Amino acid sequence: QVQLIESGGGLVQAGGSLRLSCAASGRTFSNYPMGWFRQAPGKEHAFVAGISYDGGRTYYADSVKGRFTISRDTARNSVALQMSSLKPEDTAVYYCAAGRAYSGVYENAARWNYWGQGTQVTVSS
Repeated sequence: QVQLIESGGGLVQAGGSLRLSCAASGRTFSNYPMGWFRQAPGKEHAFVAGISYDGGRTYYADSVKGRFTISRDTARNSVALQMSSLKPEDTAVYYCAAGRAYSGVYENAARWNYWGQGTQVTVSS
């Protein structure tokens, strides 16, 4: 059974930092694009960041460019999202996602095949 398990969420003050981690099991995702989405109350899943299946390219939503960094550890079958200079508008449930083998990174959530259960990030002002 494929599982993506996020960790690292929590409550932080504006301007602070958090590091989210996503551990995958049940399948090796070394050739899969990985990404992070977030969902704020009353809103749909929004693309945050993605990393190509070979780890050579990263992509970010305009709202997080320069503040968030996505990385992957192929040996540990995991992906991380380092978040800095957090703002109250970053408050959301953050989800780890994996696409299809050798496919691209897409902002459309429907293009991603595997999802974690989500971790809450709350940024207080």
